[in-house]
Amino acid sequence: MEDPRYIGAYWGARKESAEECARRLAALVQLLAPMDPLFANWFKSAKSLKESLKRPLELELSALTKHVQRCIMRDTRRQPMEDLGFSVWLWNGRQGGNDAWLRTSCGGYSEWVGNNCILEAPDEGPGSERVLTMPIQVAALRAIAAAWDPDWGISTSYALQDVMAKKGDERDWRVGWITYISRRLGRVPPLPAPVRIEPVEELGTLVIVTPEFFSAFNPEHIALAERVRELLDRAGLLTARPVQPTPQ
Repeated sequence: MEDPRYIGAYWGARKESAEECARRLAALVQLLAPMDPLFANWFKSAKSLKESLKRPLELELSALTKHVQRCIMRDTRRQPMEDLGFSVWLWNGRQGGNDAWLRTSCGGYSEWVGNNCILEAPDEGPGSERVLTMPIQVAALRAIAAAWDPDWGISTSYALQDVMAKKGDERDWRVGWITYISRRLGRVPPLPAPVRIEPVEELGTLVIVTPEFFSAFNPEHIALAERVRELLDRAGLLTARPVQPTPQ
C-alpha cells in the first residue's frame, strides 16, 4: 500500500453520559461487524496486546457502560475530568493476521477539546485489499456517521492530508476520497462527475470523489479533490474551524 489510511469523524462539544456513549459505540461495532472479518471482534485496550486478548469487548449495555466510565479522562493526579469526556481504545485482536484499531473520544464538552472516532485498518496484506475499497470505505464512514452523528468525517490517507495541507489552508485537508458533511453545516451543492453524493439517513451526506481507488499521487484525483473542496467551501460547508485529526 502506498501510504497509511484511516477513517475519521469529528464533532464539537457534546455532553453525553457513559451510557449514551456506550449505546453509540455498541451501535457502531454492530454495524461494522458484517462488513469484514477484520471488524468482527474487538478487544479492550490493555498494557500489552497479549493482555488485551484477555479482555473481549462486551456489548451488553451495563457492562459496556462500566467500561466507558472507566475510560474517563483524568488529570495528572488521576482525578476524573468530566468535561473532557471518555477515551476508548479497541483492537481487533489481529483477526486474520491483520490489525485494526477503533478509538473514540466522546462525551467531551470543554471548549478546549473535540470529540472524534477513528478507524484504522491495515495498510498491506489481504485485509487491506478487502477493506481499502470504495464500497467498504463508504459503508464504514456511513456506519460511523450513523452511530455518532458527527459534524464531518473523512476517508483519507496521510499522503493526501500532506498534499492538501501544503496548500496553506487548514480547510483543504477536510476533503478526502470520501467526505461526510452533517446537515447541521448545510446542504451539499451539485458536484461534477464522477463525484457522487449519498444521503446518510436524515443526518448528512457522503461525498465520494471517485469510484476508483483514490491515490494522493494521481494528479487527476488531486485536481478533482481540489475542485470538490472549492465547491464545498463556496457553499459555506468548510468555514467552521475543524478539530485537527490525530491518527497515530
